[in-house]
Amino acid sequence: MLERKHRKNTTDVTFVLPKDTPPGPVSVVGTFNEWRPGAHVLEPRTDGTRAVTVALAAKSTHSFRYLAAGDYWFDEAAADGHADGNNRLNT
Repeated sequence: MLERKHRKNTTDVTFVLPKDTPPGPVSVVGTFNEWRPGAHVLEPRTDGTRAVTVALAAKSTHSFRYLAAGDYWFDEAAADGHADGNNRLNT
């Protein structure tokens, strides 16, 4: 799930996943962090989900995917689109 909060020049995008699906650590990697695993690791929230918030430039497009333990890459169903094997996100 994606949560968005629009600000003046940025959009805060929160990437949200269920507590243990998939199990183990998960990070979101994409053009906004030069595809660096571990740069944005999802952390537990009080409601039992895991999430990380990334501030992105307003009116921009980014590619991203999730990376879980064991080199398991997976997609976001709520992405704005899919291209070249990646999710698309418009801010």
